[in-house]
Order: sequence, then structure tokens, then C-alpha cells
Amino acid sequence: MNTAHKLVEQIKSRHLKPRPQWQYTALKWAVWTGFGLTVLIGALAFSVILFTIQQVDFRLLQHFGHSWLEGLLSLLPLVWITFLALALLLSMYTLRYSERGYKFTLARLAGYSTAFSILLGTAFFISGGAQQLEQAFAIRVDLYQSVQEKKEQLWNRPEEGYLSGTIVTVTPEALQLEDFDGQTWTIGYANADWPPRIQLEPGEQVKLSGEKTGAAWFEATFIRPWGGQPLNGPRSKMSPKE
Repeated sequence: MNTAHKLVEQIKSRHLKPRPQWQYTALKWAVWTGFGLTVLIGALAFSVILFTIQQVDFRLLQHFGHSWLEGLLSLLPLVWITFLALALLLSMYTLRYSERGYKFTLARLAGYSTAFSILLGTAFFISGGAQQLEQAFAIRVDLYQSVQEKKEQLWNRPEEGYLSGTIVTVTPEALQLEDFDGQTWTIGYANADWPPRIQLEPGEQVKLSGEKTGAAWFEATFIRPWGGQPLNGPRSKMSPKE
């Protein structure tokens, strides 16, 4: 009995029947749809992580009592890191079972999945969608603490030399600041430095590093914009009124 005859006998004994073409087509589309969805989830998660890192001022974190890494980790949203890891694993899995997935090594699967998520996530972050997504998630999920809330906690420690809020009034000698808890502070800034992008005018949100000198008095040494990292450039010690 030749090989072909044995194969025919096995097909008959197992009652095997050919599947219709539409089942293979549907499976193919399901695999690629799954891959696209998992890459999209990974991209969204990566964009929020980029947004979180963009909110960190590494120049000021070096003045914290602990390491800057500790400050960064206190802001990073673990839920989005988990989403990213799961999305990458699932996208690798779905790509592995695509029509030509058997040809991909584990390294190539990981590389393709990561690259797609990074590219799409970066584009979403640049467009401003990451911030909107993170805020919407914070509103709808009660247990989730937003980057903004974590950042406010990190920069609302005047006893340790860190304060933030909204400028109320500005004079050549001092400025009035309302922190995110609603308390008003008098900020001395004669010896402080800040990047040119800060105008030091009412309505500007800032974060400060310095020393608490009274119940509602604070002497600033660094002033930085509240949102994101400052632009590079010469720092000023000039009063905006001078």
C-alpha cells in the first residue's frame, strides 16, 4: 500500500471532510482584526505612558529627597503599563497564528508588535489624545488615580520644599499663589529662576521648589510650568515688572 492510498484510507476512517472557503476567510479576518485591536490597545496605553513622562520635570526631581526614579515611578500609571504588556503579548499571539505567522521567530513577533504600538502611540500622544483618554478614564473609573491627581500630591508638600498652584497676583517683590487645596500662599521669588516660557502672570499654573518660611509664606528657588517639561533655554531671574 503506497503513501497516497494510506492517506486516503485515513481520511475515510476519520470521516474527514473539506471545510468551506468562507471559514478560512473568516478565520483569517478574525486573526488580523484581533491583531489590529491588540496593537491599538497597546498604542493607547503607550501614549498615556508618554503623557505621564512628559508631565515629569526631571530637572526638579533631582532636588527631591529621594531619587528621581522614585518620583517618576510614583507618577507612572501601573494600570496602563499592564494594558501595554497584555496588549503586546496578545498581539504576538494573534500574529503567530496568522496565515504566515509560523515563519516569525519570537523576537520578530515581539519586534513587530512593539514597533506598531510605539508608532501609533506616539502619533496619538502628539495629537493630544493621550491626555484626553487619561482624563476620561479617570472620570469613569472610580478606583483609578489620574496622573494629574498624583502630580498634585507630589507637588503639594510645602514642608518638604515643594508647592504648586495657580498664580493670583504678581508684584516685583512677591506673588500670591493659590495651591490645589485652595490655600493662598505668598511666594518670594527674588532669588528664584524660571525658564522664559513662564510669564509669571495671574492664571499661570506653576510648580515651585524652595523652602517654607512661614504659615503661608514660601521662598522659591525654582519655578517651572505646571504642565510638561520646560523648553531649553537661558533661565531668568528678572522680575516681570522690572
